[in-house]
Amino acid sequence: MPTPLLSIKNLRISFKHEKEWVEAVHGIDLEVFAGRTLGLVGESGSGKSVSSLAVMRLLNERNSQIKADSIRLGDDEIKDFNESQMATVRGKRIAMIFQEPMTSLNPVYKCGYQVSEMILQHEGRQAVHRYARPAAHVIPTEERGSVSMGSRTRYDMHREAKERVIKLFKQVMLPRPEAIYDSYPHELSGGQKQRVMIAMAIACQPQLLIADEPTTALDVTVQLEILKLLRQLQAETGMGMIFITHDLGVVAEIADDVAVMHNGEIMERGTVQQILSHPKHPYTQGLLACRPPMDVRLKRLPVVKEFLDGQWQGGKEQILKDLQITDEERQAHLKQLYSQSPILKVEHLQTWYPLRKGVFSRVYGHVKAVDDVSLEVYEGETLGLVGESGCGKTTLGRSILRLVEPTGGKVWFDGIEVTALKGQALRDFRKQAQIVFQDPYSSLNPRITIGEAIAEPMQVHGIENDASKRRKAVCDLLEQVGLQAEHYDRYPHEFSGGQRQRICIARALAVNPRLVICDESVSALDVSVQAQVLNLLNRLKKERNLTYIFISHDLSVVRFMSDRVVVMYNGTPVEMEDADQLFEHPQNAYTKKLIAALPGRGIHETY
Repeated sequence: MPTPLLSIKNLRISFKHEKEWVEAVHGIDLEVFAGRTLGLVGESGSGKSVSSLAVMRLLNERNSQIKADSIRLGDDEIKDFNESQMATVRGKRIAMIFQEPMTSLNPVYKCGYQVSEMILQHEGRQAVHRYARPAAHVIPTEERGSVSMGSRTRYDMHREAKERVIKLFKQVMLPRPEAIYDSYPHELSGGQKQRVMIAMAIACQPQLLIADEPTTALDVTVQLEILKLLRQLQAETGMGMIFITHDLGVVAEIADDVAVMHNGEIMERGTVQQILSHPKHPYTQGLLACRPPMDVRLKRLPVVKEFLDGQWQGGKEQILKDLQITDEERQAHLKQLYSQSPILKVEHLQTWYPLRKGVFSRVYGHVKAVDDVSLEVYEGETLGLVGESGCGKTTLGRSILRLVEPTGGKVWFDGIEVTALKGQALRDFRKQAQIVFQDPYSSLNPRITIGEAIAEPMQVHGIENDASKRRKAVCDLLEQVGLQAEHYDRYPHEFSGGQRQRICIARALAVNPRLVICDESVSALDVSVQAQVLNLLNRLKKERNLTYIFISHDLSVVRFMSDRVVVMYNGTPVEMEDADQLFEHPQNAYTKKLIAALPGRGIHETY
């Protein structure tokens, strides 16, 4: 049996809450081997990330306590290392890719400088580090030979660091590595920022790489490229890896071994084949089952709590028996749906953004975010909009609602030309068409209670002018979306991500709309919470006869939700078809590429 690269014995982590210590991780054991990847899986709050942060000693010591019998890295017992000793471990022997690259990269420094800083720091050149310049990265001529390190000057070392960074950028397959070296984080896409973080993490060739949800908010194609890149780097360097995620589909693509965490404990562990094909614990079975299936259509998704409560003892066979939609039911639903007139028509819609340059901001071109889009949506239908980031999905949704003014084309809603509406007529249209935004954290005002946030659209549109009746209507909405009436006076920070998304859905429904645009409304949620929100949206659709435009880059979610699907590329629809037909028999090469990139398609559950 080989010696583990990292061995953790009886790790316990506590946090201070109102002068009391609350244990969040309850005595877990983990082992990671060189050249192998351990997938650490679980919902938000299960203890995955804090366990890895504890190993790196990155938790705030004032409000956290870390206890363990042993945390061993190679031959060293790092549990007893002091801060200066840990500083030599972080980045050099253990590196970490954080979940959100935009907040992990410093916005005021260029990307190349931030990676160079890592190299210079861990080569013991603190004196050189003082002279690093974030903007041009050039040391004045008069300083270049002033202090030498043997035969090498500070200038030589900065030049060598820059060469290494550009080589790293090429290794992680960043386009135009020299230009990206001198780019700020905000100038890069999400996938490019994540590649910069990977380059920074592998800059000093660590023995162990911890990847904390590195692909959660990325498109499936970019996600596939990142997973391939990590596997390739591991094969080249032989490093061990801990891959933290809530998605077992992603684990299937990259992990060798799996540990499933829930409420700070390890529920189940084994090889990736054992865990994904023959899960034993109900929690693992629930995580697998709440992923939207690609081969069958279900009335609703099973949720983790049902498995923990022992509801699905018959496993997959019972789920299919109770929840599967038959072909006859599906065809009858589609026939009824398309026998009526469309509620929304989009004709040759264009939304272009001018590109300007020069002192007088002369327009020299346009970004065609939405370019000649035509489609129809029927009452009671869910139309899926799918494509990579930047393809124009969100801009199309906002252009339909006139949150972004279209450049050309027409939008018709229930026989009324939306693109010609002004003033009160436009406000009346917005009572009938609402949007659920992607990020529930930034789309709620932190200074007002969630009850006031839901009531605000009612006040704006003159619904329920009596305050007591309005409060009762808000409480009814909260209960409809699975929250409680007493939550009315709480603030957004007191709720989880899934609960906040329910609040945003309640706010959208406050004015009794007929059309709701869901803009990536579940993309940042755990698969278990995602299943609950998707079930909620489908239930509300039936109860209120809603029509959805469902925007997402997650194809499995789009198939589960949608009646028809539009695939967009560079602002233009490239394929529009019945959802089942499109996923089973895609015609366009780009659609085929998206479907092929979906992680975990080979999982065969036998629970």
